[in-house]
Amino acid sequence: MKRIASLLVVFLLISCNEKEEMLLPKADVTIVKEVYDHSPIYLFFRVKGKDTVAELNRKNAIGTSNWIFNIDKRLPLKAVISQLQFMKEKRKKGMHTNEKAEDYFSYADSIGKNLAFLPFTKVKYNLEKPKYGVQIFFSKDNTILVLNSSEKAKEITKPELLKYLLGLPSDKPNKFFFCHDQNCSYEQFLQNSIFIAQFKLQIPVYNVTNEEFIF
Repeated sequence: MKRIASLLVVFLLISCNEKEEMLLPKADVTIVKEVYDHSPIYLFFRVKGKDTVAELNRKNAIGTSNWIFNIDKRLPLKAVISQLQFMKEKRKKGMHTNEKAEDYFSYADSIGKNLAFLPFTKVKYNLEKPKYGVQIFFSKDNTILVLNSSEKAKEITKPELLKYLLGLPSDKPNKFFFCHDQNCSYEQFLQNSIFIAQFKLQIPVYNVTNEEFIF
């Protein structure tokens, strides 16, 4: 794999016989380095009038393969999420399916200088607020707010988050829900999703679900 020059990845869409430029999000860790038997899906950054639009290209998506979502980092999350839900529904309803096929986000590892991938097959995205439990809200201004019914919202840093959550008083195990600001950039969302994936490994399984919320 060629080194990513200035972390700018240019994809060649063979079916269209033209080049499309895409800025991938960056992170400082590789979650998955290789994905085999995959097909690409693209969400390009477009401006139409005063609106920013995520233009979906799924021409090369094969239903039985692993899907790699290549998404421009400049897109707002609210422009991306509807397309993600659309493709997840297409996967679910497809005539030709493969239960072992996975969905991945692609990104550039700014330390390793390589293309990397984050699996999100099992994550269910909801366009609403959780109706109960403890909300861990990743805001547009890069702060984390923890909200629960017994206390006021509290701003917490990433290094403090685990200790704070596990120390919350409760007469039964708390359920933690990760939430994203719909107005954040896709790059922020991707970086927070990587943090969440690693963070979940430190929390007892009964405290978390595969649901995340965007509002």
